[in-house]
Amino acid sequence: MKIQQLPAWAVKLKWPIAVIIAIISLAILGYLFIIFGGRFVVNERDLILPATTTIVTKDGEVVGKLYEENRIPVTIEKIPDHVENAFIAIEDKRFYDHAGVSFPSVMRALYRDIIAMEKVEGGSTITQQLAKNLFLQNDKTWMRKTKEVMASIYLERNFTKKEILELYLNEIYFAHGLYGIETAANFYFSKQVENLTVSEGAMLAALSKAPNTYSPLNNPEQAKTRRDLVLQQMNQQNMLKTEETLQLQGKTLGLNQIEQPERPWLDDYIDIVVKEVADTYQLTGTELRRGGYRIEVYLNEKAQQIAYEQFQDDGNFYGSVEGTQGAFVLMNQQNGQLEALIGGRDFQSGDINRLLVPRQPGSTIKPLAVYGPAMELEDYQPYSLLTDKDISYDGYNVSNADGKYNGTVTMYDAVNQSKNAPAVWLLDKIGIGYSKDYLEKMNINISDSGLAIALGGLEKGLTPIQLVESYRTFAHGGEWTNAHTIDRIHNRNNEVIAQSNPESKTIFSKQVAWNMLRMLESVVETGTGQTGNYDLALAGKTGSTQHPQVEGKINDAWFVGITPDYVSALWMGYDQVDETHYLTQGSTAPTVVTKNILQELSKQQKMAQTFEKPDNVEELPIPIELPTISDLDATYKLGGFSLVQGELTWTTSSDQRVIYQVYKQAENEDIKIGEVVGKGTFTIERANPFKEEIYYVVPYDPLTKQIGNPSNKAKLSINL
Repeated sequence: MKIQQLPAWAVKLKWPIAVIIAIISLAILGYLFIIFGGRFVVNERDLILPATTTIVTKDGEVVGKLYEENRIPVTIEKIPDHVENAFIAIEDKRFYDHAGVSFPSVMRALYRDIIAMEKVEGGSTITQQLAKNLFLQNDKTWMRKTKEVMASIYLERNFTKKEILELYLNEIYFAHGLYGIETAANFYFSKQVENLTVSEGAMLAALSKAPNTYSPLNNPEQAKTRRDLVLQQMNQQNMLKTEETLQLQGKTLGLNQIEQPERPWLDDYIDIVVKEVADTYQLTGTELRRGGYRIEVYLNEKAQQIAYEQFQDDGNFYGSVEGTQGAFVLMNQQNGQLEALIGGRDFQSGDINRLLVPRQPGSTIKPLAVYGPAMELEDYQPYSLLTDKDISYDGYNVSNADGKYNGTVTMYDAVNQSKNAPAVWLLDKIGIGYSKDYLEKMNINISDSGLAIALGGLEKGLTPIQLVESYRTFAHGGEWTNAHTIDRIHNRNNEVIAQSNPESKTIFSKQVAWNMLRMLESVVETGTGQTGNYDLALAGKTGSTQHPQVEGKINDAWFVGITPDYVSALWMGYDQVDETHYLTQGSTAPTVVTKNILQELSKQQKMAQTFEKPDNVEELPIPIELPTISDLDATYKLGGFSLVQGELTWTTSSDQRVIYQVYKQAENEDIKIGEVVGKGTFTIERANPFKEEIYYVVPYDPLTKQIGNPSNKAKLSINL
C-alpha cells in the first residue's frame, strides 16, 4: 500500500504545533499542579498556632507565662470589624475578591528575584503572607514563591475568608516578642481586642509591614505616620468617612501600657508547677510552651513574697562563707495545697530547686519514724518512761546533744528537748521494719536499715515537701495527702482537661495525731523551738545534722512548723559539703525565719489562734512538774474522836493535779498513812500527844507515775 505524504506546508507546521501542544499540556499540568499541589506544601500541624500557656491564681491573676511565641489566640467573632478593615485596607484591599493570589504581584516578585539574582520579597495578599509565615519561613529555595502560591490557593479552597483572616490576625508579629492581635492589644493598650478603638486598630495594622520599624515604642513618629496612612487607606476604601478620618489622624497614639513590676519571687513556684504538670499530667515543657493552656494554681502571693524577702535578708543566714542556701514550703494543711515555695535564696528558672533535693532531716524525722508509730502501740504513750542512757547497740553509739542523760525520761520530754538516746532506744524496741512501714505509708521510701534512722541519718535524706506532707498527718487527724500546686488545667478552648485529685490515706489514729501535735506545740513553747516570735498557735520540730568533715559544726538545719492553717518546712545549708562550708548556727535560724514569715503573714490575712481538738479525742494533759517541799510543819489541834489531832501543812504547787503522799517514819519501814490531791494540809486523826512522831510528804505525778523528792521531816510532839 502506498503511504501518502503530508503536504509541504503541513510538514512545516508539525513542529510548531507539537511545541504549542506541549506548552499547553505543560501549562495545564502546571495549573493542576499549582491548584492541587498545595496539599504537599501545607502541613496542617502548622495551622495550629503556638499559644502562650498562662499560670493563674484562683483569683484569675496571671503570675506566669510559658511560650515559644507569646500569643493569645482569639476568634474572629471577638475582633471588631473596624480592626479587620484596618488590616485589609493597608495589606490587601481586594482580600474578599481574589482567590488568594495576586498574580501581577507574583510576577513582579519573580521578576525582581531574577534581576537581583537572589530572593527579594514582593507584595503579597493576606493569604500569601499567611502561607509564607506558616509553611515557608525556613524555605529559601527558588521554588518558594511557587509554593507560596500553591499554599495560598489551598487555603482559599479549604477555608473561608473569615477563617483565613482569623489565622492571619492571630499569627502576625507585632514586635517586642508579641504574636497575635490579642497579645498586641493587651501589651500596647492594656485591653482586649474586642475593646480596641478604630485608631488603636489602625496603629496595630501599621505594624504589619515592619513591626520593629513602626513600633510606637521604638519610633513613635514613624508609627504615627504609618497609622495615619492606614486611616487614609480605610477612608479611600469607604471604611471611614473623611471627617472621622481627619479627626482620628489628629489623635495621639494613645498607648496605655501597664508596667508589670518585677516579681522574682514567682520563679520558684512556677518551676514546681511545671514539674508537677510533667510528672502528674504528662505535659512536656515543649507542649506547655505551644499548647495555650491555662493552669490554675494555689499560689498565695502574699506568703510567697514574704518568704522571698526573708530569704533575701543576709542577717537570717549564718554560715562560714558566703553562699548559704535555703528552701521553704508552706502547705495548706486542710487540703495539701502548696501556697508558697522558695527553692533557693536567689532562685531563677533553670536553677536547682532545693525543694526537691533530699537532705538529711536530723531530728525532724523522730515524730515520723519513732514517736508517732510507737504511740500506735498500747505500750508507749506521751507519758511513758523511755530509757535515756548512753547505750551501745552492736557498736552503734548515740549521744544526746548536751552530753547529759536522765536515766529515764518521758516521751513528752524527749520530744520537747529533742533527746537522741530515747529516740534510738525506742526505735530499737518497736523495730526498724515496723517504723519503715509507717514511713512508706507516707511515701517515704528509704533503703536504710539501721537505728540511725531515728536521728535522720539517711543515705539520701528527705525533701522539704516530703516533710510537710508527713507532718500534715499530725495537724489533720492522722491523714496524709500529697502536696500539689495545681487546681485544674484548661486547654486553649477553655475546656477542663485535668483537675487535682490528691491522694489521701490514714496513717495515725486521731488520738495519736493529737497527742503528737500537743507535744510538738510544747517544743515551740518551752523546748528547742522556742526561739523567735510568733503570737498565734504554733507547733513544730527542730532538726540539725553534724557536719561530716568539721567537728562540732552544722551541715543541715531544719524547722518544720504546724499552725491550725498551715504546715511549713524550712531548710538551711550549703549546696556543697566540704571543710570550708558549714553553718555557724543550728536549728534556731530556720525556727526564727519561719516565725518571721508566719508573723508577717498573720498581718496580711486571718490566722487561727488555737488548735481545735477533734471530736472523740481526749485532751493530752500538760506535764506535771513535781515541787520541792521544804516547809513541812506539824502541829496539834483539838478535834475528832480522840480529841487531839495532828495537822501537817506545806506549800503546794500551783498544779492542782499533784498528789501528795504522807508518810510516817517507822523503825523498819516507813508507813504511808494517806494522800491528798492538790492540797497542802493533812490531818492525823489519832495523834498521840505523849509520843513523838516524825512525818514527811512525797509529791507524786499521776501522769508518769513518778515520785518526787521527799520533803523535810516534821516532828509532831509536845514541847515541854
